[in-house]
Amino acid sequence: IKGYQIPGVTERIIVNMYADDTTIYLTRDDCYSDLEEILQTWCNASGAKFNLGKTEILPIGTAEHRQRVIQTRKLNEKDNPWQDQIRIAQDGNPIRSLGAWIGNNVEHATSWEPVLEKIEKNFKRWELGHPSIAGKKHIVQMVAGGMTQFLAKAQGMPKSIENAITKQIRDFIWNEKRTPPISNRRLERPIAE
Repeated sequence: IKGYQIPGVTERIIVNMYADDTTIYLTRDDCYSDLEEILQTWCNASGAKFNLGKTEILPIGTAEHRQRVIQTRKLNEKDNPWQDQIRIAQDGNPIRSLGAWIGNNVEHATSWEPVLEKIEKNFKRWELGHPSIAGKKHIVQMVAGGMTQFLAKAQGMPKSIENAITKQIRDFIWNEKRTPPISNRRLERPIAE
């Protein structure tokens, strides 16, 4: 496996491993069948097993190359087609890699949709306990802050997403009242004030 040579980096990038996630970088000259053979040897030696159902392939390169990979389900003519349970990400459909959402022709806002849904679901669940304003402050920090921090750092947060999260917070704090009794700026001050 050749992997990628990145200008200014002394070693080729072939594999990136973190916890139980593995990302492999193949060039158009590499063969997925060679990777399968290497992985099978590793699995036999370690007792581990790769979950093909969670395997995703993100073709990179020209639009023509990406489309050819999607249609033929292989990197090049000498390779074997990939198994059906392996998902190939088409343009516009991001995949998750090490906590960030990546893909070709992907709108960054699309990557945030699952996060917005999780925040909304958590706020609704917490609302059932009728928390005080001080309790809601902690819940907002834990839920909205905790669920957005990594992704915002990894790939930034579009203004539209920032506005959507701000609205979710306002609705949670004020029980979806149309006109909040005080401004967000005042609400962000210490509780004693």
